[in-house]
Amino acid sequence: MKSADLDLRDLLEFDPVKGGPIRFAGERTLLFDAVALGLLRRSLIDTLGLGGARAMLSRFGFAHGWRTAETLKTLPWQTEDDWRRAGARLHTLQGLVIVEPLPATNEPNAPFAEAIWRESYEAEQHLLHVGRADEAVCWTLCGFASGYLSFANGREIFCLEDSCVGKGDAVCRAVARDTVSWGERIEPYLPFYRATCTTEALKQVADQIKKTERKLRARRNAAAATEDDPEGGETFGIVTRSSEMKKTVELARRSARVDTTVLITGPSGAGKERIARLIHAESPRAAGPFIAVNCAALTETLLESELFGHAKGAFTGASGDRVGLFEAANGGTLLLDEIGEVSPGMQAKLLRVLQEHEIRRVGESRNRKVDVRVLAATNRTLADEVNRGAFRHDLYYRLRVIELRVPPLRERQCDILPLTRRFLGEAAERLHRPVEGLTPAAADQLVRYDWPGNVRELENAVERAVALALGPRIDVDDLPEEIRHARSIVPAASSSRRLADVERALIAATLAESGGNRARAAELLGIGVATLYRKLKQYGADAAERGAPRGAPDEDASGRPASPPQKFVPIAPGTTATV
Repeated sequence: MKSADLDLRDLLEFDPVKGGPIRFAGERTLLFDAVALGLLRRSLIDTLGLGGARAMLSRFGFAHGWRTAETLKTLPWQTEDDWRRAGARLHTLQGLVIVEPLPATNEPNAPFAEAIWRESYEAEQHLLHVGRADEAVCWTLCGFASGYLSFANGREIFCLEDSCVGKGDAVCRAVARDTVSWGERIEPYLPFYRATCTTEALKQVADQIKKTERKLRARRNAAAATEDDPEGGETFGIVTRSSEMKKTVELARRSARVDTTVLITGPSGAGKERIARLIHAESPRAAGPFIAVNCAALTETLLESELFGHAKGAFTGASGDRVGLFEAANGGTLLLDEIGEVSPGMQAKLLRVLQEHEIRRVGESRNRKVDVRVLAATNRTLADEVNRGAFRHDLYYRLRVIELRVPPLRERQCDILPLTRRFLGEAAERLHRPVEGLTPAAADQLVRYDWPGNVRELENAVERAVALALGPRIDVDDLPEEIRHARSIVPAASSSRRLADVERALIAATLAESGGNRARAAELLGIGVATLYRKLKQYGADAAERGAPRGAPDEDASGRPASPPQKFVPIAPGTTATV
């Protein structure tokens, strides 16, 4: 039998009425829908990445080709060359691809075999489910040809594509050579046929699973913290007791469920990127990448290359193709920070990306599909920028599908000490310093400062204080000068009341630092719990109707509960402090 005589009707055994196993050349075979294989390809790419998916499909194709050559060898061929050429004929009969072998040449270093592949199911399915690629995508077909030829010729022969429909070429053209003939060119492709490539891909998946588990643990811890303290809590690094900030966080969590653009506004250092990361972490894209870019830090030309990528030779210094951040964030979230600083020309390009979900690399003439959720952040009032013509109104409304406002720290003073404790613990661990807390005076001074630099300024101030602290607690002298001199700790009052006012202020600040825990506050002040209760009762007499700090109830001399728990303690005539 010659390879041209191959006929599927002679090779297939099946019962068209009863069904049951289908056999090909005596071996059981299966029928698969092409779209199902395309969906499998997309799933492998999403799970293992392009490299891992290519390794899986290349090795599967190689094993399939090797096994097919082994099975067909048992047929009555006229010559072994007919058997060796049967693989291409079989691929055409099975509908995987139409193979048109190219005639051999006597030129030096001519390939072992080459062919034009038409109607490749792999290129078709890759374009359908993934989109146009940068490299050839007929991985299973190349693997099959490599496996079949390697078995049939008794040595390693690998097939690569010179051109591929999946990356925009007119046809797929395959070239087969042995490893010696390929030389160094085959080196980048050999790992796809080795177990180590798949192992590395699976390791990356395992690492991703671990990251997801850490996110889930953080989410559970945040939920537990909120249950234990209904007035406070921590969500993905956002520490807040402020009602306004809680509303922002809740709105961020709700907006995370829908795949739309979000505009995050607020002053510099208030925590806009934290909100963006929360949206990403709680969205269906959490397993994908989160990438943030500061638009104000780059010129228009550099920003375009950074966002969209560039082709080799697009400009001086472009020595190779470069993937932009939109492509790098594919399947995930891209944060455009300081979007108000973007030039009008770049605004138009960003609007097109948001509308068409396509980008074009600098120096290229074709568009590339991207699947990215875009978040934008700014410390400017974009509505005013639109009114004076500095920002496109259509881009503004496209970004502002949902708007989240992050309030400045001065508007949420009740968050200052919880944030301070969080930053203190992190800085002490990072700097290896035995600092565990704040003195009451330092806590009081932090609350008095108006924090023009917001949370970022607070974090830097705490790190400085941890680095300079001489004891286990941060004191006023360890704080930056502007915070030390924000306001006098001692309120303006007559000399006859100065001591009482200072004592009252220290008690209020200490209770605030301890989160309302009276036993802890008494320990920090160096007095007994009963003494603290007496002083609270004494200083809180004029605020009894509004309640005292949270904690155990006050006791009278007999040890029985006295007045109801109080929530506010006056720290100076005419003022109160939440504790």
